[in-house]
Amino acid sequence: MDTLLEINLQLFSVIGTIAFAISGAVVAMEEEYDILGVFVLALVTAFGGGVIRNLLIGVPVTTLWEQGMFLKTAVISAFLVFLVPVSWILRWKTWESLFDAIGLAAFAIQGALYATKNGVPLSAVMVAAMMTGIGGGIIRDVLAGRKPLVLRDEIYAVWALLAGLVIGLGWFESSWELLLLFALVVIMRMLSVTFKWRLPRRAIQLQEEPREPKPGV
Repeated sequence: MDTLLEINLQLFSVIGTIAFAISGAVVAMEEEYDILGVFVLALVTAFGGGVIRNLLIGVPVTTLWEQGMFLKTAVISAFLVFLVPVSWILRWKTWESLFDAIGLAAFAIQGALYATKNGVPLSAVMVAAMMTGIGGGIIRDVLAGRKPLVLRDEIYAVWALLAGLVIGLGWFESSWELLLLFALVVIMRMLSVTFKWRLPRRAIQLQEEPREPKPGV
């Protein structure tokens, strides 16, 4: 079982790293960042969620530097995005939500599996799944000067939480079950985008009090 868990972790880590590194690189280019900014946003998008997860479940943050293969994967992905013609990137933008859903699903499952491997409670597994899935995107949007997508757009983090719940309960364990869960999260995220499913919200618009005219004006 441990070997199978490691294989699943590796698989979903690679998928999530590529998807989120591309996402971060494209956002950096949209904001007209230089090549260093492209690499920075790609890396924080790909690894920011994992760093937050490790902090929450008590795993040393320095384990990030043991992921040499994934760091190289993210750098190569960002470099290729930087080199490809703009027309390709614009075409990719049409599929942006799908890539984002793929990254969310892959990292949510990876985060839940990682937390399960470390023997944390169910609540921590759910939080680990959510933060691994959305943490990098939040950091990306903040660094790009945008409102975080997860806090204002269609239902997003809920699917990561539910993935963590079913993994923490042991309902999805084998490789084919996890692949099925991966597909379900992607489908539900895309349905959220298509039909604009949103969580309840309340907007408060503060009205500015009229200023008194200055004397002599």
